[in-house]
Amino acid sequence: MQTLSNEDNLRLNVLLNQDVQAIRIDEGKMIVYGLTDRGEAKIKLNPNVRDEKYIRSIKEAISSHVLGSPGGYPIYIKRWTRMGQAKDKSLESLLKLGEPEAIVAVVHAQGLTDEMARRAWWAMPSAENARRMLAREAVATGNMGRVLAEFLLEFLPFEEQARDIIESVRLVLQPGLITEDERQSLWDRGQRKNVYRVGFLLMQANDLPEQQAAHSAYDETQNKLASLTEQNNPYASLLSHIYSEAGQNFIHTVENIMGKPSNQDVVVMTLEAMRAFFNDIRLEGAGRRDMQDIETEVEQACQAVNGSAPPGLAEIISALPEYTDAIKAMMKLACVGVDVVNPIFAQTDAIGNAMRRKIEPVSGPLLQQCKILRGKA
Repeated sequence: MQTLSNEDNLRLNVLLNQDVQAIRIDEGKMIVYGLTDRGEAKIKLNPNVRDEKYIRSIKEAISSHVLGSPGGYPIYIKRWTRMGQAKDKSLESLLKLGEPEAIVAVVHAQGLTDEMARRAWWAMPSAENARRMLAREAVATGNMGRVLAEFLLEFLPFEEQARDIIESVRLVLQPGLITEDERQSLWDRGQRKNVYRVGFLLMQANDLPEQQAAHSAYDETQNKLASLTEQNNPYASLLSHIYSEAGQNFIHTVENIMGKPSNQDVVVMTLEAMRAFFNDIRLEGAGRRDMQDIETEVEQACQAVNGSAPPGLAEIISALPEYTDAIKAMMKLACVGVDVVNPIFAQTDAIGNAMRRKIEPVSGPLLQQCKILRGKA
């Protein structure tokens, strides 16, 4: 191990022998920062060799103190991945290594606590780390929840990837993290950039800020659906919900997004939200890859009302025969998932208008079923 300057060796040992909670190294400015219970400590390094080589020696000295193995650090750190496999008892040690990849391992750890999140955030504040930590309930409901949510809200205008925008919106919409005004502002941004609203579909599908009226047939159908709903008929429960204000809000939002999706991530994650919304009546079997196959399967299920129809389907068709088209529409949407666009996206990386033309065999029938459920067909 390269010998450190006497001054740096002394100051580093003083820092490491305190109750240090985390270490951050600014390699550009050649400064070592330490987080302690008394605040932040700083060591301005005085390298006696090339900066890159000196930083390596600093990290080895830190590893020697924390792990008891100066030469074993590179092997040690490679064991930790971004798959959440870091052992809970190792998290404190990882935060003290001054290594970004070690911080990432902590951020992804399943046993991450609110306190560990505070230390990791001090060591490496980034949008990706904020998202990963907010995905843990202990953090989202702890003191760091609001801190991370505020950061993601402020950083949203600078996000470039649709998937990151959607995930940030989804995570900050967890209960208690943002104010109602902030939530409304976030929704309003979706008027110009509908990618924001995909996050709402994923997190608050039944409580969207949209202002759609209930379906014109809502009152009429509620009386007919009441007894079936009490019997836990999944078709009756879902149709009743879809015809309500909340259900119409969801369908209308899906129409707006799928009418003009900006890229493939928007399409995929909207389909994921739809699958979750309609999941209770999804026909059994593997993912459907063709809209025509979905059409055929639904028609066959509805015609088999006297024998092999899914539980509850015969009863609702018998009770509301005049709403058979609506029942079929929600069954078709329940079968739509990412599988229907995978064959298309496997052959193209198109975005914008070019992508929208390619997915018309999917988006066209999907939007038609939405119109039926909105009473607009």
